[in-house]
Amino acid sequence: MSHTSNSLGQLALLKFKQNFWGVFSFGFIAVVGLISIFAYAFAPDDSQHANQMHLSIHSKKPGFTVNMLTMPAMIESNQSSISKLFFGKKHVQTEIPISDYRLEGDNLFYTEFTSDGLQGIEKHIVLNKTEKANDFIKEKTFWFGTDKYGRDMLSRILVGVRISFFIGFVAVFISLVVGVFMGSLAGYYGGKWDAFIMWIINVTWSIPTLLLVIAITLALGKGFWQVFIAVGLTMWVEVARVVRGQIISVKEMQYVTAARALGYTDFRIITKHILPNILAPVIVISAANFAAAILIESGLSFLGIGAQPPMASWGAMIKDHYNYIILGKPYLALIPGFCIMSLVMAFMLIGNALRDALDVKH
Repeated sequence: MSHTSNSLGQLALLKFKQNFWGVFSFGFIAVVGLISIFAYAFAPDDSQHANQMHLSIHSKKPGFTVNMLTMPAMIESNQSSISKLFFGKKHVQTEIPISDYRLEGDNLFYTEFTSDGLQGIEKHIVLNKTEKANDFIKEKTFWFGTDKYGRDMLSRILVGVRISFFIGFVAVFISLVVGVFMGSLAGYYGGKWDAFIMWIINVTWSIPTLLLVIAITLALGKGFWQVFIAVGLTMWVEVARVVRGQIISVKEMQYVTAARALGYTDFRIITKHILPNILAPVIVISAANFAAAILIESGLSFLGIGAQPPMASWGAMIKDHYNYIILGKPYLALIPGFCIMSLVMAFMLIGNALRDALDVKH
């Protein structure tokens, strides 16, 4: 039996490898996952939540370049390198966009950058004898442009992927735990258990998903983890229906009857004999739930009840800039929208590939 199981697993893996879009999506998701973990290592703005604002250079186009004067930090941070890597830097140095500068002796004169052809104010700082202008002034390129607060869009996109990516994992985990438990009870025991659980499933399913998430979010409070839990608690019904249907179709098969005859407990029969044989459709629906969770979180952030400012969220970025679509700067909303679309499509494609690979009829 073990040899046969391994052979079936290897056959499914081989079929999956032959699916170009499945493998491509898996690679894309792996890269996105790596970026989500080490976002601050990749982001040009490694401050917490990539929240360094430069109002004088707001809403600039992708590829915008400006000289940036970095002022020494007034407060020294004793933050550990691990904390900086995973949560961003605290008490970062102040950056000032400048349009012109000159050095006269130990005085560095600079003109602050201004938009709309206005003349900036000239200011100066005194340098030590060991310091040079190049130590403070660097040319900075904003590859994705800046948002309406002058924050680096690329950094916000990279940091924002964390919420979209991790909400998929947490929501799918919650939905699997609740859905498999409820579906197993309904499918295996039937009768009153089945009627009661199906009543709960039908009531939950009759409420619009977004409305149910909003209600749970308002009950738990607005916040980061509350959204994760709320999304997970609305997605279990699909898993429960699939598990229930699969268990009903296999619980009268010979290997289950043999397990009962040997005196095995119901818990062991369900966990050791039935669930491993119905994993294929559960895996497929989990991939689809990943995509659905990302879309729901983006919708909640767009409505203002998802991740709260200053946290970077793709849905909140669209909310902040959707009116720029008619103001001639559509990229401010299109860039995070394209990121959401790409990640959702990758999960849908990998779900389709897994469905084909795990289908024993082909």
